[in-house]
Amino acid sequence: MAVPDRTRVQTVNTVSCVVSGRKVLACTTERVRYVAATGSPELYYDRGNHHEFVSLVKDLARPGEFTQSQTFDFEFTHVEKPYESYTGQNVKLRYFLRATVSRRLNDVVKEMDIVVHTLSTYPELNSSIKMEVGIEDCLHIEFEYNKSKYHLKDVIVGKIYFLLVRIKIKHMEIDIIKRETTGTGPNVYHENDTIAKYEIMDGAPVRGESIPIRLFLAGYELTPTMRDINKKFSVRYYLNLVLIDEEERRYFKQQEVVLWRKGDIVRKSMSHQAAIASQRFEGTSSHTEAKTPSQPAENNGRQ
Repeated sequence: MAVPDRTRVQTVNTVSCVVSGRKVLACTTERVRYVAATGSPELYYDRGNHHEFVSLVKDLARPGEFTQSQTFDFEFTHVEKPYESYTGQNVKLRYFLRATVSRRLNDVVKEMDIVVHTLSTYPELNSSIKMEVGIEDCLHIEFEYNKSKYHLKDVIVGKIYFLLVRIKIKHMEIDIIKRETTGTGPNVYHENDTIAKYEIMDGAPVRGESIPIRLFLAGYELTPTMRDINKKFSVRYYLNLVLIDEEERRYFKQQEVVLWRKGDIVRKSMSHQAAIASQRFEGTSSHTEAKTPSQPAENNGRQ
């Protein structure tokens, strides 16, 4: 199966498919046996309607009978996979292969899911985030994150400066929140999911104090940011800075960040090139060493 650039397909190892591995005896088909490649988002509150954005169908055989297991080869070339596979609280975007044997009474259907990862490159513009928040005459802080766009294995680095502290803060934490938005118009649903909670301070800060932030994203189950996917849903991520005082009152500030999936194709090719270069170097060295002992004999012969 041909895969376009910047898109990785998992779970598919071959382009040959056995229809569910079943043996159907003396079965007369009304229509041809066929296989279809499909991509569609499914809204859980609207389960009856599947919105397909990719659908390809190939006929594999003519109507007739078969009395033993058969294998049919197929190939879908240059299949567009514009979106990443996703499973959330209210929506699921899936790609799958469906093999169908059409019969008079009921069809034999077998589906196999395909996981698609959309790879990206480093963004050209990736400015830092710097904001000042607070409560008048009570609290004034300044926080800064080193970037606004992070890949899924990245590290969030930042600092928090306390410019004014007149309330008794007990501790401070930073949360990663995933916000899933589904539907359009008046039928819009928002689902917030706290992916991670990371405590960055325990105890009361003082004026002029600086608290460092270092949050590793590799340990959490994250997806890339998705915006208006097929005009059905979006997935956004926020860093939520939370301060809790001694009376359990919470003060927070949210800031959206963009997540993207880093491609490892270049890294693999570079490592492959390095291995080839190493083999060539070792081969050259051994070849040179093999020639070295023969040089004195040649010189002795000339003398």
